Amino acid sequence: MSRKKSNISMAVVKRLPKYHRYLRELLLKDVDKISSKDLSKRIGFTASQIRQDLNCFGDFGQQGYGYNVADLYEEIGKILGLNQEYKMVIVGAGNIGQAVANYINFEKLGFKIYALFDKNPKLIGLKIRDIEIQDIDNLETFVKENNIDIGIICVPKSYAQDVCDKLVSNGVKGIWNFAPVDLKVDEDIVVENVHLSESLLTLSCLMNGCES
Repeated sequence: MSRKKSNISMAVVKRLPKYHRYLRELLLKDVDKISSKDLSKRIGFTASQIRQDLNCFGDFGQQGYGYNVADLYEEIGKILGLNQEYKMVIVGAGNIGQAVANYINFEKLGFKIYALFDKNPKLIGLKIRDIEIQDIDNLETFVKENNIDIGIICVPKSYAQDVCDKLVSNGVKGIWNFAPVDLKVDEDIVVENVHLSESLLTLSCLMNGCES
């Protein structure tokens, strides 16, 4: 199965996880194949959009047959990088950090949390799902010695850039940022921002007539 995967728009990339989720639901319902039209009814994208999106990565469907659900689920998983495991650490063990640590579905997808870090002495030594919260002074050594792939930043914005710099300087290539600040990184570092207030304000705007 050929792969194209060049000059893919961010809009297409953002839709891939939704395809993956819906295809998993179809597998759990023992659905073997599905047309772009039927998938459109389930997922909310047009059939044309689905075909265009998937065509960015290769020829997945067959005319008159549709898509093999299991094969497409596996291929999209590979495109999303789910054919490997990722080592992660969380910096900031407050409410958001603990919520992320408690979300067990990450491990099912291959994302394993190795440690949490915080500077609050009342939190250091506590465990979240058997993962001990360590002193943030140990962060750089731990990240370097354990070849951590992804750093999850859940600290106040005034500390976020410093934490990011420490993670990146010790080998981290991906940052999942929950701090309400735009981080400065080199081009080879990938940052995904989760700005909760911006998401809520987007919801508010759409509720009040903004066009999506």
